[in-house]
Amino acid sequence: MKMIPQLLPVSKLSLAGLLAGAMSSACFAASAPALPNTAACPALLQREMPRLQDEKPLALCQYAGKVVMVVNTASFCGFTPQYKALETLAARYADRGLVVLGFPSNDFGSQEPGSNKEIAEFCENTFNVKFPMFAKSVVKSGKPDTNPLFADLIKRSGSEPKWNFHKYLISRDGQQVVSFWSTTDPLSKGVTDEVERLLSKP
Repeated sequence: MKMIPQLLPVSKLSLAGLLAGAMSSACFAASAPALPNTAACPALLQREMPRLQDEKPLALCQYAGKVVMVVNTASFCGFTPQYKALETLAARYADRGLVVLGFPSNDFGSQEPGSNKEIAEFCENTFNVKFPMFAKSVVKSGKPDTNPLFADLIKRSGSEPKWNFHKYLISRDGQQVVSFWSTTDPLSKGVTDEVERLLSKP
């Protein structure tokens, strides 16, 4: 019985230490940044691209599990009004898992000569573009600075952009890539049927 008063403080101290240690570990785990789940992200999206507005890198894996439309854009092209159709398409199917990604390029007819800031202002002020836009890049294949996403899309689809507003549709799992020429309206039946088909697949 005399030993009980001596054991209780030790037991309490040990318990307090254990609790403190557990709480410390829990706090550390909560504050540690989550690692990207690249296993669930298609290889096509396992990359970062600079945003148009501020050129900060944006991980494309955040669009994993969605149907992704990738479009090379330009501000002074006969197809530039397609921005409006692309925005309509993106809004129409957003809840079902479609995202449109725009990549300005000056490759064709020098029709995107401005800075990233100027392009961003044009897209917002002229067409009220809300879908994600990325920094101006080269989309033609075979160039030292070709956008790596476009290089892979060209290989996967066998179709290379010949002008502004060439469109690629990527399935949720990244295994299928379908392309549409610049002349194809984003709201045409051919495009929307393919969007519907890909959205219907898990």
